[in-house]
Amino acid sequence: MKSFHSFGRFLLATVALAGTAGLVSSCKDYLEVEPIALNTTEYTFSNVSGATAAIIGAYDPLSGDYGYGQRVSLYFPLDSDELIGSIGAPSDARRQIARYAVQPNNDDVTRSWNQLYQGVERANICIDQIPKMALYTSGSAADVAALRRLHGEALTLRAQYLFELVRNWGNVPVQFTPAVSGQNFNLPNSDSNGTLERLVADLLLASDLLPWRSQAGAFNERITKGAAKALRARIALYRGGFSLQGNQMTRPSDYLSFYRIARQECADLMTTSARQEHNLNPSFLETFKSMNELRPEAANELIFQVGHATATGASGSKLGYYNGPRLQNPSSVYGSSQGGVTIVPTYFYAFDSTDLRRDVTIASYGMAATGTVQIGVALTAAADGKWRRDWHIPPVTGSVNYLDYNWPIIRYADVLLMFAETENEIDGPTQAAQNALLDVRSRGFGGNRALATSTLTRGGFSLGSKASFFTALVNERYLEFGGEGIRKYDLMRWNLFEAKMNETKANIEKLALGQAPYNNVPLYQYYRIPTAPSLAVQPVQWTRSFYRPSPTPNAAPTGTARVDWRQAITAAYVTNTKPSGTTYTLSGTTAPLTSIGSGLAAQYLPGRGKELLPIPQATINADPALKQNFGY
Repeated sequence: MKSFHSFGRFLLATVALAGTAGLVSSCKDYLEVEPIALNTTEYTFSNVSGATAAIIGAYDPLSGDYGYGQRVSLYFPLDSDELIGSIGAPSDARRQIARYAVQPNNDDVTRSWNQLYQGVERANICIDQIPKMALYTSGSAADVAALRRLHGEALTLRAQYLFELVRNWGNVPVQFTPAVSGQNFNLPNSDSNGTLERLVADLLLASDLLPWRSQAGAFNERITKGAAKALRARIALYRGGFSLQGNQMTRPSDYLSFYRIARQECADLMTTSARQEHNLNPSFLETFKSMNELRPEAANELIFQVGHATATGASGSKLGYYNGPRLQNPSSVYGSSQGGVTIVPTYFYAFDSTDLRRDVTIASYGMAATGTVQIGVALTAAADGKWRRDWHIPPVTGSVNYLDYNWPIIRYADVLLMFAETENEIDGPTQAAQNALLDVRSRGFGGNRALATSTLTRGGFSLGSKASFFTALVNERYLEFGGEGIRKYDLMRWNLFEAKMNETKANIEKLALGQAPYNNVPLYQYYRIPTAPSLAVQPVQWTRSFYRPSPTPNAAPTGTARVDWRQAITAAYVTNTKPSGTTYTLSGTTAPLTSIGSGLAAQYLPGRGKELLPIPQATINADPALKQNFGY
């Protein structure tokens, strides 16, 4: 994938719509069209197959290392109160992002910015050209239907690319016509709220153009009506939320009108007929195992996903390699060099002990070098678990980087929880709002609605008032979407990021000290040592509860191995969550000054503008009308 070094150069570049086989091969699993060499726009858009090839090219920037195969999905959403990016001081690109110390010349930021704009440009060309085709209005019924669908796909793709740009960079430059058509390239910052309003309007048209999945033939990763409607709800909700303007989080006064749009789109997707298109998978576990195993059970739940293939940086996915359980390196508490994501230790205890989502969302084990034996790890080394090397068929036993798992943009659970949120904001905690929230929560408890409700109360939450319902909703989204690149952006649009990060860091200290509510968390854990090799994956077998103090003495019983659990949260670990220059003493031990500031969101401070990424410096240099984001 060619990387353009500035927005200006990107706009001036001629975009190869369908390019070579290597460029678009990630789409082959859902578009049974061979890419063709294209020389002119006129030729490309002379027939349905050419227009389809152009759409393949518009899908392609979603995937790969600098799309949802790694950077956009696993770098940009971290750190948050659920997950921590690669631990360490912000001396390289990925750690700069996770520690909120990113620089405008960060190469990961620049390359992803360029790739997202490449997607915008390719979609712009399709949006401009497809409606001009003679077949769009005068072709056969089949041709008209196919071209309307392609038009709707292009509108939805552009909306996704621009939404990703807005939520990460804020007031980005926007052009809704192709750069190759000769527009002015000296583009200023666009108002992010205005951009989102345009996308909300575009997606209304897209949802009219697109078929439902059942009308589109066999299930695949192509965009259908449900995706456009769900994305419209998400963007409307984001437009109705807070956003960073300068160094202030502000919310537009007309926010409720966009909540109403989001509520209606979700309500449309919750009708009886629409639930035949998209619905909850009865099993939270199977939703993700089926994604890892490429089985169809996840199809109804996944409304919009990014397809990956080819095991290459251009089109593949490192899900399950950069995150998920790691191959274990005995010399390092954080496992081998493979994998960079760990959980915030308190996230494990945010789940009720009976919530089945915990052990899907969190993998408290690593893999032996054979890839068939699970090994218990310290609480600080537990990883997110929705994409795993041992769920791959066959299990990934070596240093394979690309597992090519797909990335979910929107699941049906999000539709239900967006409906619950908007309904509560507009009319309070109606029965419809409560039902939607409990539908999602109940699945996490094996469909036991009574248990789902009682544990909600036991956890200190209530659905009885608008304020208490919102608090419960914030927590439910925390539990449901862990590791899916949603939490950080939720906290931003609610203007809760600062408060939640402060709360989380305070809770890490309580956990380290064994203070309530963590007073029964054990210092150590024990797991059974496998006695014989096996070709099948051997699950880790923990021998004690995660909710009872460690026994005295702490020697591992025969046949088991001991790992640090709460004990892993040392003075250094806690200190590393604090900005440089801070000192911290835990139980009489002071962390070395050299380790300060390399842990969870360590360099984040409110009022510095770091909630947004910097516009790449090369782009600022090339576009004199463009202003850098505050704080950079």
